[in-house]
Amino acid sequence: GSDGMVYPGTCKDRDIKNATPGDAIRLNIIKALGRINGDMAYTEMGPGLSAQVRVSATNLRENIGDPVLQRKETGDPAYHLACVYDDALQGITHVVRGMDLQPLTPLHVLLQRLLGLPTPIYHHHALITDDTGRRLAKIDKSKALSLYRADGATPTDIRQLVGFKD
Repeated sequence: GSDGMVYPGTCKDRDIKNATPGDAIRLNIIKALGRINGDMAYTEMGPGLSAQVRVSATNLRENIGDPVLQRKETGDPAYHLACVYDDALQGITHVVRGMDLQPLTPLHVLLQRLLGLPTPIYHHHALITDDTGRRLAKIDKSKALSLYRADGATPTDIRQLVGFKD
């Protein structure tokens, strides 16, 4: 799937009441979809773009699967659950994220519907990449822009790196 391997359902029928410390808690995507009435969609905005994107149940089942909602390592809420809850708690109306997160937006819309939370407007932008096309992100331990500058990159070099044209 877009977020790694799609969970094969190893423990799918296990009762959550039998969970033990150190277990991850997953959303059963099929049961979750059964609780949703009507279509799900979100608005995607961008330069010259305003489109309603329909959330496909098939896409959720086949490409996302049963996502982790509580991490087994720490017991903390996983990113997907935390971000939709935090966005709603803060009254976020517009979410701007990289294109790498666009395939997971249908999951966020599903979680919003299940939790009775509003769905913000989304804009997914192109990623900033290095010379090899790898995204620049802290999670990937990428080189910081300040280090490019320290290595002699000019402001023009940096603008080109992030996709701006002079």
